[in-house]
Parts: sequence; C-alpha cells; structure tokens
Amino acid sequence: MRARMMPRSWAAGTAIAMSCAVSLAVAAPAQADEDRVGGSGGSSGGTSDTPQPDKGAVSGDGSIGAHIKLSRSANNNDSGTPVTTADTNWSPPVCWYEPEYTPEEYEEFIKDAYGGSQGEAAEYSEGRKKEKFHKGDKGLWWKVAFRGGEYDKACPVDTDNWEIWVPPAVPEPDPNAITPQMLSELAFNSTKLPVPPVELSPKADRLVVNLPTRVKFEGGALDRIWTTASINHKGVQMAATTVATPVALKVEAGTADADPQSCTYDLVKAEGGYRVDSEGAGCNVTYRRSSGDGSYPFKASLTWEVTWTDSADPDGPVQQPGLPGGLSTYEQDVSVKEIQAINR
Repeated sequence: MRARMMPRSWAAGTAIAMSCAVSLAVAAPAQADEDRVGGSGGSSGGTSDTPQPDKGAVSGDGSIGAHIKLSRSANNNDSGTPVTTADTNWSPPVCWYEPEYTPEEYEEFIKDAYGGSQGEAAEYSEGRKKEKFHKGDKGLWWKVAFRGGEYDKACPVDTDNWEIWVPPAVPEPDPNAITPQMLSELAFNSTKLPVPPVELSPKADRLVVNLPTRVKFEGGALDRIWTTASINHKGVQMAATTVATPVALKVEAGTADADPQSCTYDLVKAEGGYRVDSEGAGCNVTYRRSSGDGSYPFKASLTWEVTWTDSADPDGPVQQPGLPGGLSTYEQDVSVKEIQAINR
C-alpha cells in the first residue's frame, strides 16, 4: 500500500488508534483461538503451540508494541550492547499490525475515537460503519503499531488502513501482520550482546615497539544468548526465539604500522561455553612504530551466529530464512613506546 502523510486533524483523530510501540518488526496475520489463520506454527503466518517456559535462566521481561512480550537469557541484559550487524541490506521494519479488537470492541472504539470528527477521519468512521464493523463475523480487528510510537512516512500502511479486519482464513495474509518470522526480527533487535572480554598483555598503556602483544580472553567462557518475543492476545498465540552463538574474535591494531594489522581467532565449544586460545593461535599483534605522544585505536569485535526457532524454546528446530550475523565491539586507545638501547 502507498504510504502518505496524515493531515493534522487526521493525526489527532487517530492518535488513540496507534500503538505506542518501542521496537521493530514487520508482520503477517495469525488469528484468534478456533478462528486462527493457517495451520500451526512456522513462519507461514499461523499460530504456534502455547509457548512453554524458556529453558535456562531468564533475566526479566520487557515488551514491544502493544502486546508483544520479551524474555531473555540471564546473560542477555542491560550491561551488554545492542546487537549490530555487518549486513547493510538488513533493516528493521518501521510498523506492523497487532490483534486488538473484537467487532463489538471495535465499534465502541470507533464511536469513542471518531465521534464528532470531520474530513478524512469522518469518512474513515463512516466506512467502518458501512461494514457494520464485521459484527457477527469470526475474526479480529488488527491495528497498526509504529516503531518508536510515532507515525513514520516509510510505513507501507495507507491512512485508510490503520486497522484491518482479519478473518479466520486469509489466502494471502496482509504483509504487515505479525508472524513468527517477524517476531524473530523483533527478538534479534532486542538482544544485548556482551562486549569482547579481552585484555592486552602488556597492558594498553605499556605496549612496546617490536614486542608481540597478546590478546587475552578474560572472564571465562562466553555462552550463547537468546531472546524470545511472544504474543498472546485475543486468542492469537505465537512466539519466536533468536539464539546468538559466539563464533569468532577479531582484533584490529588501529594502525598500518603493525604486523599483522588484524588477527582473527575462532571460538571453540568448551566447558561452560565458548572460548578462544589466543596464546596458541599464532596470531598476535606486534606494533612496529611508536604512537609518540598519541595513541592507536585498538578494536576488538565478536561475531555471533544468529538462528531462530518458531517457539519459546531456544533449542527448537532452526527456521528459515535466517537472520544476519550479530556483532559486538570494544575499542580502547593504546600507547606504544619505543625502548632505546644503548650500545657501548
């Protein structure tokens, strides 16, 4: 659908209709109880079984949009950094539909929100009245939610469709109504990844020209991280869980005067999680020139492989299409000194 800006009066009249969401995801419909769209589970737009308790410790709950709930593994908390990705073609959706009203509730909503309105808002209200709000029909009214809670002209929803009627079976679901796949995108973008737990030896302010700098992986092993996004409202029930697994550590010296300028270490499964043995990796940075009175911007990056399941179980079957890989980075300034030798 073509997106267009709302007239001022229209925006005021529809403010109640918008979901004050803080998040991202697109969608495609599921349905209510026995009135659900499609089959069961999967990314095809159907509903999954009732979400079961997540495996592993949970760090707490959050929410996205009007009715989407979040739960995270204990190591996925606010001390981490928001996930980023090197995939420049991937971007979060700006809006989506969520189930909101029965026909009777929608009739009351329209009367309350648009009573006495003029112009386009009045036309919108009259159009819904002519449809008789689908009273007597099986299904639900879904309403649009915006990332950040404010209208975005990039949203592919026309002003004639702030709410849509979703019957029990839709051969071609609206591309903006929520699915497990889109819940996985919400979960992905709500993930907090730990910064690379690295320590330099010698320390960052004591590096020496031509002396190899060892990158030590501190703090024990890293475990995988998961986030579940789920919805259970008006009989619409589905969930998706993204799982991020650390696979590689890359360090960059921050100058061309280093040998090598970067090193990459593979993480391997070990007791308690994933580790890297940088000491035996044969790849440690050696600075060839002093930083003088300044410093070099040393950078460490963790690459995470991200998969998702169409349930609240992080150990469920991996679904397709996949999600982009995740990145978490850490930067610090390093000082490199040159030791002068005296020849006699």
